[in-house]
This record gives sequence, structure tokens and C-alpha cells, in this order.
Amino acid sequence: MHLSVIGDVLFYPRSLDSQSITLLETAFEMEMHPFLVGGSALLGSLLRGNKKGLAVADIAFESELDELTSFGDVVVMQSGVNAAGNLIECNDFGAIVSPIVPDSGLEMIEDVLGVKSMRTTVAHQESIGSLLVANNKGVLSHPDITPEEVEIIESTLNVPLMVGTVTFGSPFVGAGCTSSDSNALVGSGSTGPELNRIEDALGLI
Repeated sequence: MHLSVIGDVLFYPRSLDSQSITLLETAFEMEMHPFLVGGSALLGSLLRGNKKGLAVADIAFESELDELTSFGDVVVMQSGVNAAGNLIECNDFGAIVSPIVPDSGLEMIEDVLGVKSMRTTVAHQESIGSLLVANNKGVLSHPDITPEEVEIIESTLNVPLMVGTVTFGSPFVGAGCTSSDSNALVGSGSTGPELNRIEDALGLI
């Protein structure tokens, strides 16, 4: 995913064409900011956060880190666990963090995002950012999530969880959907039932 919604801001690649930018502006009706992380347009995998702070991969250039500080405190995910967008899913109430993030990283994430955090897998997998989509109203999850994982996620993010798919059956919902509290962008090929499920799960209706 090339987009990252953080708080009230939609970060999108600097290379995005004007037609797509206009579409996003119309769809999301929120502040938009062109950005790259270390020159990469894969913002969904490299950038995550909430209204209080941001987590970013350590491939970010110094100038990019300086740019991010205008949107809140910033934690840089260190080498080995640096795909911040894949290792964290959060809202303004909590943060779900991959088990591969060490204790020191967990503490920094809590400090910068200003929320409690919990480690868990999703469907026994560690790349939780590609397996969850969360906002301040709900969570959409990989269909194979376990009851124990659901309990941890709902109690930490303080919102209900529903399972679903995107783009005609893909369980990797985080790779095919990005959402604010009022709108979502979903990968092409997503079916009507999938869109209805996404709307229900994320409280977009």
C-alpha cells in the first residue's frame, strides 16, 4: 500500500499523478501531504502513527525525519525491525505491535504514540500491518485470526474487530485497504460484499 493515514493527515507518494491526487482529495476530504521514506513510495509499509506521533523506518533520510516532526513526535524503527507500517497497527487508543519488536522498541512506541501497546501475532503471522486495518471505530482483520488474538487487539485498541478480505478474496487486508475514521480506499477488484464488510468493520456507514 502506497498510502498511510496518520491522525488527520493522508501521506501519499510524491510521484503520484495529479488525477490520483484529485481523487484522493475528493474521497478523503482531509489534509494531504506528499512524502517518501528513504526515497521509497511504499508508505503503508514504512510509516505508521496516530494523532500524537509517528513511527518510521530507519531508511528515512534526515530531511524526511525533520519533515515528520511537524506532525508529531517521531520514533525511528531500527535496523532489523524497520518496516514500521508492517510491524505496527494503531489508533488513538492503543497500538498492536509485532512480536519481533524488542522491549526497548515497544517502550519507545508507547512514549511517542502516547498509548498502551501490546504484542501479538495475527493469524499466527508477525507482519501485522498487512493483516489488520484499524481506525478509531473498528478493526478489519485477516479471517484466520484466533480468538486469543482478537481479545488482545480489541482490548488494546478499544474498538470491535471484524474479519474480512479485499481485492476478491485476499486475506491481507492491510495491504489492500487504508482508512480514516470516515473513508477508506480499497484495492481494485474488491467485491460488493467485501466493501460492505469493510464499511461495517471500520464504522464508515
